[in-house]
Amino acid sequence: MFPEDIQAAAENVVQAAIKAGVLIATAESCTGGLVFGALTAVAGSSAALDRGFITYSNEAKAELLGVSEGLLTQFGAVSEPVARAMALGAVDRSRAAASVSITGVAGPGGGSLEKPVGLVHFAAVGPRGGVVHVERQFGEIGREAVRLESVRVALALLMDAVSA
Repeated sequence: MFPEDIQAAAENVVQAAIKAGVLIATAESCTGGLVFGALTAVAGSSAALDRGFITYSNEAKAELLGVSEGLLTQFGAVSEPVARAMALGAVDRSRAAASVSITGVAGPGGGSLEKPVGLVHFAAVGPRGGVVHVERQFGEIGREAVRLESVRVALALLMDAVSA
């Protein structure tokens, strides 16, 4: 179902989380659950996963993850502050000690000069606390390509978070 590199990365994340005794949660917008889907495709992943939040709308980000409406209004859903709040909210509203969040413009429409198609913000929280943010500008490579590239980045961030 997923490309081999994504399957391998997901397996590595699950094994690292199990070894560290860490549960994972995801907070996904433009990926619509693909990160959690890649992780759940790994046999034995139930020992490492708690839950995945799919928060496509601003209302879902606020209701499910506790992202403040002020942040959403001031910075917009596709922003560093919202990505950070999503990752923290996923930990706060689950049993997980590690999380990753993804919010972006997958396209083909919906972009602007400030937030072009292919812009994706990520954040990750590890069991030791602290939030890491990454911004990627994938460009107009196509909706599915943006989503798959986002999964790759998210899995790498999770690997760092659970291994730290």
